[in-house]
Amino acid sequence: MIIYPTIEIQNGRCVSLNRGRLEEPSIWHVDPVTTARDFARAGAEWMHLTDFDAMSGSRKNHDLVLQIIREAGIPVQLGGGFRTRDRIEEWIDHGAGRIVVSTLAAQNPHLVKEIAKYHPDQIVLSIDVWKGHVLTHGWKTESSYTPEAFIDAFEGTPFAAVVVTDIDYDLDESDAALGVVSRIAERCKAPVIASGIVRTIDDVSRLRLLGEVSGAMVGRALFNKTVNLKDALREARPDTSHVAEFL
Repeated sequence: MIIYPTIEIQNGRCVSLNRGRLEEPSIWHVDPVTTARDFARAGAEWMHLTDFDAMSGSRKNHDLVLQIIREAGIPVQLGGGFRTRDRIEEWIDHGAGRIVVSTLAAQNPHLVKEIAKYHPDQIVLSIDVWKGHVLTHGWKTESSYTPEAFIDAFEGTPFAAVVVTDIDYDLDESDAALGVVSRIAERCKAPVIASGIVRTIDDVSRLRLLGEVSGAMVGRALFNKTVNLKDALREARPDTSHVAEFL
């Protein structure tokens, strides 16, 4: 299983959102570029980066995102406001390893299928699940899709991966989170990455033992130090060699 250490940025700062509220972020007083480099030094194979400002069309973090992509030392999976083909291709050209799409997939599935076929292994589908339905527009809009129907609508599309966030768990710590991720992983042919589940090293263990889940995004838990990246990498792949300490 691959651990995707995660940075979320707003106004040039590393943040985490409380209950998805852009107006009430938890701010982490660390440098985003240095943090990305530390991920690579710790032995991470990939990292994930979300630009919250880009969700509203802002380009204020453009130069910072570009610097992270160029200096991280590992491939960057980039999310945040990808609702046009031009913007997706702009960031692929800038060197993003993967682009994460969510709202665009619900609004224009034909376009997303076309882009994924043109850029195989670079487009990631994000599925945010709330009470059995897929949410879009940054958790603000409930679609008519169930997760299963959403997956079925993209059957045969060569996604690099599918990111699954169980919002019930992210908000209320539901015990059903692993079941939601597991059901989607069993149905989906693309690798599935769990998001919003890892809060302790035991969560990494549980995801790995599921077998169907190929990766996990870990952000807030690294910054509030309930998870150590070195330990998470070892637990995700216990047969790998020693990796450096995450600073």
